[in-house]
Amino acid sequence: MNAPTAPIPATSGISRWPDTTAVDARLKALITQPIRPIRREHMQKVHDYFEHNCRASKQLAGRAAEVIPGGIQHNLAFNYPFPLAMKNALGAHLEDIDGNRYIDFLQAGGPTLLGSNDPVVQEKVIETLRECGPVTGLLHEYEVKLAELVCKHVPSVEMFRMLASGTESVMGAIRLARAYTNKKWIIKIGGAYHGWSDQVVYGMRIPGTGRREALGIPSGSTSYTQESFPNDLAAIRRRLWLNRLRGGTAAIIVEPLGPESGTRPAHKDFNANLRKLCDEFGALLIFDEVVSGFRVGMGGAQGYFGVMPDLTIFGKCLTGGYPMAGGIGGRRDIMMMLAGGIGGKQGKRAFVGGTLTANPLSCVAGYHTLLEMEKRNACAIAGRAGDRMATGLAQIIERLGLPYVVYNQGSVVHLQTSGVLLLNVRNPIQLMREVNPRKHMMEEMGAAYMAHGLVTLAGSRLYTSAADTDEIVDEALNRFEDVFKMVM
Repeated sequence: MNAPTAPIPATSGISRWPDTTAVDARLKALITQPIRPIRREHMQKVHDYFEHNCRASKQLAGRAAEVIPGGIQHNLAFNYPFPLAMKNALGAHLEDIDGNRYIDFLQAGGPTLLGSNDPVVQEKVIETLRECGPVTGLLHEYEVKLAELVCKHVPSVEMFRMLASGTESVMGAIRLARAYTNKKWIIKIGGAYHGWSDQVVYGMRIPGTGRREALGIPSGSTSYTQESFPNDLAAIRRRLWLNRLRGGTAAIIVEPLGPESGTRPAHKDFNANLRKLCDEFGALLIFDEVVSGFRVGMGGAQGYFGVMPDLTIFGKCLTGGYPMAGGIGGRRDIMMMLAGGIGGKQGKRAFVGGTLTANPLSCVAGYHTLLEMEKRNACAIAGRAGDRMATGLAQIIERLGLPYVVYNQGSVVHLQTSGVLLLNVRNPIQLMREVNPRKHMMEEMGAAYMAHGLVTLAGSRLYTSAADTDEIVDEALNRFEDVFKMVM
């Protein structure tokens, strides 16, 4: 791994940036060779685990399928062969309704950097619930305290407005960028996920797929959304130049770690060069820090890279796993166009709303989560756990002679075994032939991890937390090795 050239803050969750040239080469090699799945006789043992040890979950999953479309409410809850139902979450561990205990590297998809159900934050939330209740519709002290804390830590944020989710915040930021610049085109990086609002369900998961997942979305909703392949600055420049002839680009929106939380990792200088391009062409730069915000450091990815976006999207870690986690922060002159209230006293504005937005419980949870993260140096501790996990996994993979690829960006650890998200529309024959087998292999790997007491995100991503001690990580590595040996 190559160390960044700029000094790393002591509180940063990233101690090193992946050697993206080496990672890109290994990822390319992974998808140019046959898949290496778990052997059939070993996969039967995995199925036996679910059948014998998870009977209550299976029964509940059957009931769910009758009343919930697909049997789950959130994609993270999908698990092959059926979703498991949890009843206890604390720190680095989960327990399902059958009494099986797991090491939790899902961490609710990333928000619980302190570990699940942190007792300090929980007590503050309960105290507020007793005093104030969940919502009043009026101003609460912790709205101000949370906004002050976000402005204190995140370099580019002069003002902050809370919203209900990352998806809502992306919607608001794009609307704000168009209102501020009076331009219409939005450029996103192909494969990136910016929520599920109509205008950004475009080029998701695999770059170049355009409207492939846009069922039910009129073509007009994405008519001013464009995508460019990851790390291709020359292509972005061409789009900006062409857009200038057609009214101009309002914003470039980017996940600063790389699409899909770094599944295709950003080159080290990519974000800085995007900043230069936006300045040159008069576009706003929007950092979607839903995953990276407060996870890779209290200053987010922008603090690590030393790049100042115009607007920043927040979610997940903002409230530490409590609901209504979302927000937009940025330059004062831009953010004032989100001023609340009725009437035109603040001049031109971009309208956003939300009855439960900035409710007392979410703001209290957010304030005390960020405060505890700061006090405990949680970003750095979780990042060191990610380093230990990635290093250990790489050693196991090399020792067993497997083609799998692992790297981390602090506490965000990527473990690619099937490479399904790395397929390319520029090779459509391979995409059509291999997407389903590779997807199924990823599902089976995730099931095998679960059967060995490891909860991951889709079998391909792990989020470490400040609750992950060396002992917990080392135990997890032993379990991962047991799974990898089932491939041999």
